[in-house]
Amino acid sequence: MSNLKPDSVIGCLDCPEHVQAVLEASMWAATRLQAPIGLLHAAPSLQQKAAVNYSGCLNIDDENNLLEQFTIKEHIGNCELKAQGRLLLHQATTYCEQQRQKLKTYTLHRHEHLNESIDYVDDKAQLIVIGHHVTCKSTLSQLIRVSHCPILVTHAPFLPPKTALFAFDNSPTCHKLLNWLCKTSLFRSLTVHIVMVGKKTSGNCDALREAYARLKQAGIKSKKSLLNSHDVTSALHYYQNENDIGILMSGAFGQSRLRELLRGSDTEKLLGSTKTPHLLFPKA
Repeated sequence: MSNLKPDSVIGCLDCPEHVQAVLEASMWAATRLQAPIGLLHAAPSLQQKAAVNYSGCLNIDDENNLLEQFTIKEHIGNCELKAQGRLLLHQATTYCEQQRQKLKTYTLHRHEHLNESIDYVDDKAQLIVIGHHVTCKSTLSQLIRVSHCPILVTHAPFLPPKTALFAFDNSPTCHKLLNWLCKTSLFRSLTVHIVMVGKKTSGNCDALREAYARLKQAGIKSKKSLLNSHDVTSALHYYQNENDIGILMSGAFGQSRLRELLRGSDTEKLLGSTKTPHLLFPKA
């Protein structure tokens, strides 16, 4: 039976150099959301991690003996992987309990790939926290494109933000993110800069003004800005650096696949170049 608790903050402990950052970010989020923390360690078995095809390379007389030896070594290796995972989860749990006594923490030890593990928690989690290193690899689209849950990607070390940048582009995904921001307590104490990159048309100005008004009505301290630029990534990073903003929020892969193929993905460009935590909201 699964011990996955609904509405948890799930901290993915898959990347050694980001474990502490993921723990810090998970505790920061869980404190604000008043949610339990699920510490997730995803480690595929040796057979999944490095499958080798031995067919055709063994003599019939030696086949059974060699396969038996391989099975024994694989079993020992998988036991070591499981033991390492249990030790990591124990240490991570102890660390969280020492830092924040009131947070409820539990563990999820999954013997499968990270994308399969995230799929396992996706529908019930409130937020998924993951290290930046993994999401910059080829698994990025697998981890984020199909997710129904907001994903917070963090660098090491994690620094609790005091301000947030909401990259608003008037897309259905951004309006979904806006609705979530107005309801969640995650950013309630932060100043949110809602920033739109594009031409200063009446349509863009009206959309930005309405989104800004929604945040203000929800009791969120906000600022708005419309940046006239063709380079979305550079404009957002410049604004973020100039205003010393601690976290970036955007929709995840809001463009069509054809447009991404022709012009590239703004999500991947932002994620690959940002140096602060980046919250990605699932595509509407």
